[in-house]
Amino acid sequence: MKSIASAVLVAGVLGVSLSGCAGVVIGAGASAGVAALEERTAKTIAKDTTIATKIRISLVDAHEKLTLGVAVEVYESRVLMTGAVPTEELRAKAIQLAWKVDGVKDVLNEIQIADVDAIDVARDTWITTQLTSGLTFDRDVQAINYNIETVNGIVYLIGLAQNQKELDRVIARAREISGVQRIINHMRVKKAGS
Repeated sequence: MKSIASAVLVAGVLGVSLSGCAGVVIGAGASAGVAALEERTAKTIAKDTTIATKIRISLVDAHEKLTLGVAVEVYESRVLMTGAVPTEELRAKAIQLAWKVDGVKDVLNEIQIADVDAIDVARDTWITTQLTSGLTFDRDVQAINYNIETVNGIVYLIGLAQNQKELDRVIARAREISGVQRIINHMRVKKAGS
């Protein structure tokens, strides 16, 4: 059963990326466009994507609750794991699987021990959507460098801020959103001159 789930996930990823020459060309073009705007190099983006994919496949192979309950964001080989699982053992397993992937520099364990229902997920998705769209249209924020996850009203940020002023602006915007309980910041602030 675990192998079937892995095969389905891999087939889905490959199917999306290999579903015809036009899809491959558009996908490659879109990735190149994102890489041109983002602070990370195309090589770093590819490495981060590979790390995230390997972790997600490991989670699928390990346990259904990890597949459904854990989100993975990777930025500069730093892995942010968020979500909710019912037991400490499952949380420990998820973190252990992340550390086994080659290239991982750090694992930020933000997985909660909790039961989450559809209403919680919908609320958290709405919070993330509001913050993401607000940042996208904010000319003073380079939104592409921010990865955002929300779990039980807690907003998690990872990525690269241009400066402290930009990061403060993002955090202030997050605080204004109804339902946000806390903001956990794992952003790196860009060094002057880099």
